[in-house]
Amino acid sequence: MPRAPVVLASVRLTTPVGDLAAFIHEGALCALSFADGRYDPLAVLGARFGTVRTRDADPLDVSGRFRDYFRGQLDALDGLPVDTGGTPFQRRVWGVLRTIPAGTTLSYLEVARRAGAEEAVRAVGAANGANPVAIVVPCHRVIGADGRLVGYGGGLDRKRWLLAHEKAPLRPASAAQARLFG
Repeated sequence: MPRAPVVLASVRLTTPVGDLAAFIHEGALCALSFADGRYDPLAVLGARFGTVRTRDADPLDVSGRFRDYFRGQLDALDGLPVDTGGTPFQRRVWGVLRTIPAGTTLSYLEVARRAGAEEAVRAVGAANGANPVAIVVPCHRVIGADGRLVGYGGGLDRKRWLLAHEKAPLRPASAAQARLFG
């Protein structure tokens, strides 16, 4: 007997960095992506949940929170509940990303250390790239150890814009600085 379709609330957002598509399941944001990006959230959500249907709704006020974020209230997205799915390792990495405050950057190595997998820097990069909830799980705050902007699914111009909006330095926090907020 086939399962009933999973119904997701969906909302489209027009933002300074482009249109975003957000999907909410059972009170948590489960996907947020750039509408013109390489990531197809419905395909990923279909693989995760089976058949999905969407309905226009914004039960978490995602649009209001993003409006506030883009107006300068940089912590407006911090309290949004997320349900990312993913492997245990990916969830651990994404959990670390959520602890990086706006205005701060970490290197992939520091994220790996904080995830308890210092030897897994490349796996951290892969988890970062598979993040299903852009901006809210702030993978844009992870940069190369030398301060280079690398690896952002939304494109490096967007990553640069987001970091400038958050007034983040283009150098990662040192391990000592990272411990202060970790």
